[in-house]
This record gives sequence, structure tokens and C-alpha cells, in this order.
Amino acid sequence: QVHVVESGGGLVVAGGSLRLSCAVSGRTFSTLTMAWFRQAPGKEREFVAAITWSGRSTYYSDSVNGRFTISRDDAKNTVYLQMNSLKPEDTAVYYCAADESMAVFRTATLYNYWGQGTQVTVSS
Repeated sequence: QVHVVESGGGLVVAGGSLRLSCAVSGRTFSTLTMAWFRQAPGKEREFVAAITWSGRSTYYSDSVNGRFTISRDDAKNTVYLQMNSLKPEDTAVYYCAADESMAVFRTATLYNYWGQGTQVTVSS
């Protein structure tokens, strides 16, 4: 069983930055594909970013590409999401997800393990 815990959310003014963290336990972290999703009120959960188990490849949605950066620290069993130039439309609950297949998916239902989410609110 993989345990996933997000942190780092909060309230920020548009144009500001936040860094989300996701700590993972219960499985060899270095073998997991990690991803971030987000869900705004009344909307479906959407893909934000993903990083392969090796850390060599990263993937982003068009809406965050160039503003967000996903990274991982295998020594700390943690994945990060650095969010810059935040916009009000980035407001959502952000979820960290993990998968053991070593493939990268942009579909939420294909990830086996999820955190409880952390709220990010961007004011205009």
C-alpha cells in the first residue's frame, strides 16, 4: 500500500508562486510514476503534470506548461510542484497521484494511489 500526503497549498495573489509537496511512503518511491491533478468546484479532475519514475521525463498540461515545474527527490520520497505566475483559474484542490506501472498517464482513473488534496486559491 502506498500512502500519499500533499502539503503546501494556500492563498496567493495572482502572479505569485507556491510550491506543493507530496510525501510518499509504503513503496519504493523510485519505482513510482508521480503526477499532479487538480479539481475546481463543479469541474472534473484534470491532469496538471507528471514525472517518470526515473525523473528523466516530465509532462504538462497546456494550461500550465511554462509556468509549473514538477520534480522529484528520491532521497526524500517526495515530489514537488513549483507553481509560478499563478492565475485565478489555477484555483482548485490539487491532488498528488502515484502509479506502479512505470507508464505515464494523463487520465486520473489510471492512478492507483491518491492523497487527500491541498487547496490552492489564487485571488485576482
